[in-house]
Amino acid sequence: MAEKSELQYTAEHEWVLVEGNIATIGITDYAAEKLGDIVFVELPRVGDTVTAGKLVGEIESTKSVGELFAPVAGTVVEANDAVAGSPELVNSDPFGEGWLVKIEFSDLPSMLSLDEYTTLTGE
Repeated sequence: MAEKSELQYTAEHEWVLVEGNIATIGITDYAAEKLGDIVFVELPRVGDTVTAGKLVGEIESTKSVGELFAPVAGTVVEANDAVAGSPELVNSDPFGEGWLVKIEFSDLPSMLSLDEYTTLTGE
């Protein structure tokens, strides 16, 4: 996985790795820590069309349910089946094996840098 400084971030605590026209998306370690022990992950299906800023999934923990928003509009080209079977991967490796979905996009909206995201979270 890329260095945290190479990723882009959203105010909804998601990270985005852009490779060509594919955006790999996960939640940040900050979000994973705030959610607590993640016990269930619901992701969109391959082939689903998603809209930027709209809900595409849920992340359920022992504390609460978090929502997963699409940071880009496009088509889901891959969902991480590993986290469906082992949702704890989101806690243990949020920037690696705990990635959630890959979306093929045509336009990339403006997102936060690591410095901007760090300022947002205050950490």
